[in-house]
Amino acid sequence: MAARLAAPSGAPVYVFAIARVHGTNLGFPNPGLLPTRQEWDAQHKSVAKAVKALRKRGVRAEGRVVGTRSAAKKIVQEAERLGCDAIVMGADPPRSAWVSDFIWSQEPQRVRKRARVPVYLVTDP
Repeated sequence: MAARLAAPSGAPVYVFAIARVHGTNLGFPNPGLLPTRQEWDAQHKSVAKAVKALRKRGVRAEGRVVGTRSAAKKIVQEAERLGCDAIVMGADPPRSAWVSDFIWSQEPQRVRKRARVPVYLVTDP
């Protein structure tokens, strides 16, 4: 979907992946809660694969992996910083409101609530 949106105007696509930081220990960063080397590597491979696929379709693409506790906030900040006109994300189907605040897979729905640009959520059929 990102390639279809970007192609007519020749707009670049920025691919982001989040390496999840699991929290803090008594308010202080704790190395045990940071992403492992394997988690970082998996995210870098995922971004590289997406960038390669986009470039193969003739779309200018760049990628980046970001470590954060608040993925939705960081994605929206990066989209604003880069002047993005839209956000396209893979997403699980939405869950009930009170449960969704505690589930990592509902991060795309949180991005949709925060963003000032259109957010397209792509679900796996």
